[in-house]
Amino acid sequence: MARKPAADAGTIERFHHLAIRLLRRLRAVDEAHGLAGPRASALSVLVFRGPQSLRELAAAEGVKPPTMSRLVKAMQAEGLVEAEVSAHDQRQIRIVASAKGRRLMLAGRERRLAAIAKLVADASPDEAKALATVVELLARALGEGAPGASASRRSGRSAP
Repeated sequence: MARKPAADAGTIERFHHLAIRLLRRLRAVDEAHGLAGPRASALSVLVFRGPQSLRELAAAEGVKPPTMSRLVKAMQAEGLVEAEVSAHDQRQIRIVASAKGRRLMLAGRERRLAAIAKLVADASPDEAKALATVVELLARALGEGAPGASASRRSGRSAP
């Protein structure tokens, strides 16, 4: 027997539209506090995934190493990141979020979470439960695992 689609095309289309609007609203929250664009994205990788080589960071951001090199130099000038030389191999350099960069990113994350909480603040108990169900569905579909895994992400082992 053919499996019935989980949601109709109209619901999928509306979800897509609202997801884009949500991301734009969160980007505006970041921009209002001086954290935006490629700089914010690269800093997020460093804060939530940990130190990266230039190649790893470029791959995570989907850009070429020379582009990432320019971005890292600009972030170094702002005091957001530092370059660490490996104790085992002087040729290996890891890019690390500085204390300032970490504070900036974590404060931005808190503002984004507060903005989302405000958007859903008037949800009924049934709506809140439905939202939790959708979050778990998306987490599973995106390979993010069980709710306990989110605690490790908050500790800095994965993306925000």
